[in-house]
Amino acid sequence: MTVLTETLRLHALWLEGAEGGKHARLTDANLTGANLTGANLTHANLTGANLTHANLEGADLTHARLRGAGLTDANLTGANLTHANLEGADLRGANLTRADLTDANLTDANLTGANLTHANLEGADLGVANLTKANLWGANLTEADLTEANLTNANLTDANLTNANLTEADLTEANLRYANLWGAILTGANLKDADLTGANLTGALGLG
Repeated sequence: MTVLTETLRLHALWLEGAEGGKHARLTDANLTGANLTGANLTHANLTGANLTHANLEGADLTHARLRGAGLTDANLTGANLTHANLEGADLRGANLTRADLTDANLTDANLTGANLTHANLEGADLGVANLTKANLWGANLTEADLTEANLTNANLTDANLTNANLTEADLTEANLRYANLWGAILTGANLKDADLTGANLTGALGLG
C-alpha cells in the first residue's frame, strides 16, 4: 500500500468520524501525475501541493484547501470543487470540463488556456484571475466576481454571466457570442474587439 493510498484511506475514516481516521494534510506534497480519479478529498489540505498532470477526474474536493497549488495540465473533469480555496493556484491548461466550482475562491488564480466548458462557477470569486484564452463555453458564471480579471481572447460563447461583476475586467477580443449578461456589472471593463453577437445585455450596468 502506497503512502498516498494509506493517506486517502485514513482520510475517509476521518470524514466518517471513525476511530483511527486522520485528516489528509498534503501541504507542499509532490503529487505530480498522481492518479486520484474519484478520490474523496473533501476538506483535505493540499496547500502548495504539486498536482501537475494529476488525474482528478470526478474527485470530490469540496472545501479542499488548494491555495497556491500547482495544477498545470491537471485533469479535473467533473470534479467537485464547491467552496474550495484555489487562491493563487496554477491551473494553466487544466481540464475543468463540467467541474463544479460553486462559491470557489479562485482569486489571483492562473487559468490561462484552461478548459472550463460547461463548468459551474456560480458565485465563484475570480477577482484578478488570469483567464487568457480560457474556454468558458456554456459555463455558468451567475453572480461570479470577475473584478479585474483578465479574459483576453477567452471563449465565453453561450456563457451565463447573469449578475456577474466584471468591473475593470479585460475582455479584449473575447468571444461573448450569445452570452447572457443580464444585470452584469461592466463598469470600466475593456471590451475592445470583443464579439457580442447575440449577447443579452438587458440591465447590464456600466455600458457607456
